[in-house]
Amino acid sequence: MKKSPNPFHGRGTRRNLPNRFERLAYEPSAEEGEEFESPSPETQLISEQARSILSNNDSPDIPYSVSINPYRGCEHGCVYCYARTYHEYLGLSSGLDFETRIYYKANAAQLLRKELAAESYRPSPMGLCGATDPYQPLERKLGLTRACLEVLAEFNHPILVVTKNHLVVRDIDLLSSLARCQAAAVTLSVTTLAPDITGCLEPRTSRPGKRLEAIRRLSEAGIPTGVMIAPVIPGLTDHEIPLILQKAADSGATFASWSLLRLPPGIDNLFEDWLEAHFPSKKSKILNRVRAMRGGKLHEAAFHQRMAGEGFLSEEIRKLFEFASRKAGLEFQGPKLSVNSFRQPGPFQELLF
Repeated sequence: MKKSPNPFHGRGTRRNLPNRFERLAYEPSAEEGEEFESPSPETQLISEQARSILSNNDSPDIPYSVSINPYRGCEHGCVYCYARTYHEYLGLSSGLDFETRIYYKANAAQLLRKELAAESYRPSPMGLCGATDPYQPLERKLGLTRACLEVLAEFNHPILVVTKNHLVVRDIDLLSSLARCQAAAVTLSVTTLAPDITGCLEPRTSRPGKRLEAIRRLSEAGIPTGVMIAPVIPGLTDHEIPLILQKAADSGATFASWSLLRLPPGIDNLFEDWLEAHFPSKKSKILNRVRAMRGGKLHEAAFHQRMAGEGFLSEEIRKLFEFASRKAGLEFQGPKLSVNSFRQPGPFQELLF
């Protein structure tokens, strides 16, 4: 019987990489590595009493300087996810640990209300995303993202949501309320329109058709909605850029963006392993094209380069994206979110007006 490229159904990777910051690591025997008989690991939930819910960044590459992340780790299992490396700071692996050992901030909404109500707080548009998807499968059970949105709606605080999951339509009521104050926008991330590639690349995300449906429903509800082609994988998905943009526009998207595949240390080995398992004949071509756009490396962390790369191939992708966006009638930037309707319920409200 032919063995599956990935013995763990619904998981993006088939192994745990050694933690770069740990001196000791477990290496399976040759027999274990060949048989793949161990069961798919179950998801473990780890409650975390966070001290803060707002994360600051100084990156010029993203349209907000503050973000909310109710979860650490992500069941979506996207094999390329740059956030996988954050699990190493918890003493875990960026491999299977990242998608099976999920930390959740049980007090996320309470912390958010406290921080927004502080006398010293001054509002600015923030992102509900950043590290891991706020609408990953566990959100159906835990509801932390919705609880945070309820707080944001209470304060009329501007928020940009980025997700790969159709579950975002559950919160149309809250997002619509914020959108009426010019305080909400949603971006659906679409990597490919091929369900079979999605199934092994992003195993627990919504399939492409469901993401397009989410764009349609959000747009019909009056919520500014866009599409982000992320990541663009040269030699595998880059040819889909025009069709993704047109399908998204047909579904109601009004703006679009893109970002190039990022393979920081730790993720590079996972992605190479994934290519060997699923697209061995394309492995060299894809990695060589990434290197051509990353100065001969697989990763470049510098601002302005990490999202789009550099060189001839990067310029060709940019031109293709811009041409296809104009043809589809999509803007290159999302709507400008407003803080004008922000309010602090209770004793602090008078301080802002």
